[in-house]
Amino acid sequence: MSATIYDVAREAGVSMATVSRVVNGNPNVKPTTRKKVLDAIERLGYRPNAVARGLASKKTTTVGVIIPDISSIFFSELARGIEDIATMYKYNIILSNSDQNPDKEIHLIHTLLGKQVDGIVFMGGKITYRHVEEFKKSPVPIVLAATVDGHKEIPSVNINYAQAVFEAVSHFVGNNHKKIAFVSGPLDDPINGVYKLDGYKKALEEGGLDYDEKYVAEGDYTYDTAKEVTAQLLQLEDRPTAVLAGTDEMALGVIHEIQDQGMNVPDDVEVISCDNTRLAQMVRPTLSSVVQPMYDIGAVAMRLLTKYMSNEEVKEHIVVLPHRIELRGSTK
Repeated sequence: MSATIYDVAREAGVSMATVSRVVNGNPNVKPTTRKKVLDAIERLGYRPNAVARGLASKKTTTVGVIIPDISSIFFSELARGIEDIATMYKYNIILSNSDQNPDKEIHLIHTLLGKQVDGIVFMGGKITYRHVEEFKKSPVPIVLAATVDGHKEIPSVNINYAQAVFEAVSHFVGNNHKKIAFVSGPLDDPINGVYKLDGYKKALEEGGLDYDEKYVAEGDYTYDTAKEVTAQLLQLEDRPTAVLAGTDEMALGVIHEIQDQGMNVPDDVEVISCDNTRLAQMVRPTLSSVVQPMYDIGAVAMRLLTKYMSNEEVKEHIVVLPHRIELRGSTK
């Protein structure tokens, strides 16, 4: 049978309360006593019961992370940043895949709260009124990573997506493109739809070009749908000569459809993406992209959450990290 706190106390010749103080890092224990307890723990192979400790301290040192697609390179890099900072602050992670299904996302929030997590990092697409109500009701802090609610009421970490897209489309305008398409994520998604579309429109306006909705093709983040909508764009009589893709995976679909139709990237159509995952340098030509600090978004979101969980002072609830444009082979 596994050793208990009672066994450790008897082995060390101290009370169970003293063992508990040592296990929980209480500084009010004499060094000699602490050593006796730690030696007893080592000899007996004692492993503290996290559930029991959580009941006593009302803390489980566990954080829930809701991720839209665990297979996504983008979100896995964010999760890596979250996990590294969680480990640094001695938190364990419960990772849940939501498939970007709003009902499943709400269910996962309830499930994680039922597991007594100390906080939640939420990554997703569209943040609905239902989401915000659940976030507000939560007894533990919640931080959004790579997404944001419409009124920016919930703490979040992102880049300035509208500005990033504005800069990318402005590059096309500067290269004398007049027919610039946007292959977007769902247009009701605040990140891959609303904000990026705002940046797209602003760049056209400042470049003296009219916005034409026929050049906006809505996808669902995937390679296949991006390929499908790009095929439709290329059938236009005045087809686009430049395409902004909302994500790297969609950009691959864009490039491959252009090539499948016998055209060249970037000679016939230039392409810029958003994300800059490792896919950007796997495709040929290599992909020009808005560089998001994916790891940093996850890491900063987790650090922000630790502040809320520890009741530390938080000066910025809405954190905006820097971005840049990396030009590669898919643009001239």
